Amino acid sequence: MNRVRTVAFRFVVASFFLSSCLAAGALAQTPSPSPTPAAPANPFAPQPAPPLPEGMTGSNVNDPRAKLSPGVYDAGETAMGIKHLTLLKKPDTFDLGSNNPDDPKVNKTLTTVLGVPDPSKIPNAMKLVLAGLGFANSDIAFQGNRLFLGNFYGVNIYDISNPAKTRLLTSMICPGGQGDVSVYKNLMFMSVEMTNGRLDCGTQGFPPTPPPPAGQQNQNQLPAAQKDRFRGVRVFDISDITKPKQVAAVQTCRGSHTHTLVVDPNDKNNVYIYVSGTSFVRQDEELPGCSSGTPDKNPNTALFRIDVIKVPLAAPQDAKVISSPRVFMDARTNAIAGLSSAAIHGKGDPSPTDQCHDITVYAAIGLAAGACSGNGILLDIKDPANPKRVDAVNDPNYAYWHSASFSNDGKKVVFTDEWGGGLGARCRANDPNVWGADAIFHLQDNKLKFASYYKMPSAQGDTENCVAHDGSLIPVPGRDIEVQAWYQGGVSVMDFTDANHPVEIAYFDRGPIDPNLLVLGGDWSAYWYNGNIYASEIARGLDVFELTPTEHLTQNEIDAAKAVRLTEFNVQNQQKIEWPRKLIVAKAYIDQLERSQALPADQIAKLRESIQNAERSRMSKASLAKLSSFAPSLEEVAYVTVSRSPADANRMRALADILKRPVM
Repeated sequence: MNRVRTVAFRFVVASFFLSSCLAAGALAQTPSPSPTPAAPANPFAPQPAPPLPEGMTGSNVNDPRAKLSPGVYDAGETAMGIKHLTLLKKPDTFDLGSNNPDDPKVNKTLTTVLGVPDPSKIPNAMKLVLAGLGFANSDIAFQGNRLFLGNFYGVNIYDISNPAKTRLLTSMICPGGQGDVSVYKNLMFMSVEMTNGRLDCGTQGFPPTPPPPAGQQNQNQLPAAQKDRFRGVRVFDISDITKPKQVAAVQTCRGSHTHTLVVDPNDKNNVYIYVSGTSFVRQDEELPGCSSGTPDKNPNTALFRIDVIKVPLAAPQDAKVISSPRVFMDARTNAIAGLSSAAIHGKGDPSPTDQCHDITVYAAIGLAAGACSGNGILLDIKDPANPKRVDAVNDPNYAYWHSASFSNDGKKVVFTDEWGGGLGARCRANDPNVWGADAIFHLQDNKLKFASYYKMPSAQGDTENCVAHDGSLIPVPGRDIEVQAWYQGGVSVMDFTDANHPVEIAYFDRGPIDPNLLVLGGDWSAYWYNGNIYASEIARGLDVFELTPTEHLTQNEIDAAKAVRLTEFNVQNQQKIEWPRKLIVAKAYIDQLERSQALPADQIAKLRESIQNAERSRMSKASLAKLSSFAPSLEEVAYVTVSRSPADANRMRALADILKRPVM
């Protein structure tokens, strides 16, 4: 998810602040200040990039993706190594469905969903852009043959048993932004942060807070306290998938921009939710115990922390906040505000970090990676109720640390930078390729060490919001590969096996939604699940893809990835990938060893011939003995290869292990 770093627009109405994971997000998330007398030029009009800073490199204008034709459902498309199977348009209820700025639905959305006091004061073009944000698609979770697609207006659940013919099962209206979801057994969890969220999932929102009297204008005016307002994490029982039933609503002081499902391998009776709140702190009158301010003036401030919710599986209605760890504290001085950003892009002063945007937990190694606005942090989560920071990094090239992924072996971490908050065009020819990019770190002994940057290489237009966003690993054995969404930059597949030299190996992109206006759209998240890539298209619906073989990725490697099957997948709760001991996995390793020329051609040919004979004979005893005979020599070569190419050495050992005891 993504958070718009407070982008202020001064309308005739006010200095409204957009603070949402889509950059699009929700005028109502932050306090609405009082009216000002004049409206500015349209902030959604194309804004050309400034000249490249000296020594920086921009994006490639000669890439096929750079000049695709615009359109909502008829935009030009191009791809390499990815086949677009289908786009399922949003259900009508989850779509603005109007290009008329005077449509009553547009004005109703602006007032009840986004909290705009007087939509008539907003320029018409801006009206349509902002109103569309109230129905933006957000993040995805998976369980069995079902896909759960979050939305600022609720959630849609799809049947993906046949990916090419994915169909809608259930739509549940429940506004509150940003609607990120996760699932565990019979429970579904949903993040709510905007001020229009209601305990009963109602769509009526709350009356806009009237402006203060003249002369008493306060840019930080909070919305009026409401006893029925909900901001936090909802818990639903999805035993009947057609009728999700809310069984708990856990309130938090800053709401839940995103959340992370945490499963403790030593606790089978509970699950935990790490809550990342990025909005303003509610007043005590609305939620007792909430207060803000700097730690030196208020040591109980709800800033500078995350919240941990404990959910008893046998009684989810009893879910509650059990701790609020001060993960930014300086362990030496006990200062609550213990971390700071770098001076972003060399401008301004560092600022204290008081929130996490996304936290990815990897229980198999007992660690979590937090993307926390000004810093990337590493947490020890062996006691999930009390995570403790063990390392932190910052970077002057990073504007907003947004999300994180571990490599499967836990030796690398990829952090993303949501420069521009998701609402900005940040992949233009003059945008530096180390801003709004991925940063790849080595991880050893609980310490992060920077390796390199990766950014989608193609230039995008001035009306295409584009920056690094959410992705997941593709389980190709022997390689570290991540598929990632880039908003209107589309989908990019990165190989970061060599952390110092990441490369793009596949992509999909379509042209801008509008050639003249920066309309929020594109892929919010792109995740691999059980053989396909699914992407949440913010404005259009749900994209479904499959990988196709290229010089960078063979069919054997794709088939080996498909051999990994999950029963449940919440990306921020990263699971360790285990490959079956099948010959298709062995074939993938052989293709990789051929590509890197780590084994001579005659040995590659003999290995392939022996595997083919084993398959033809249905694993006869003689063919298995032949396969096993290759193992000792592979292990010997691996021993002498490891210093030159650790990746190839690991592939040889893994191949030898399969050949000793393959399964059908």
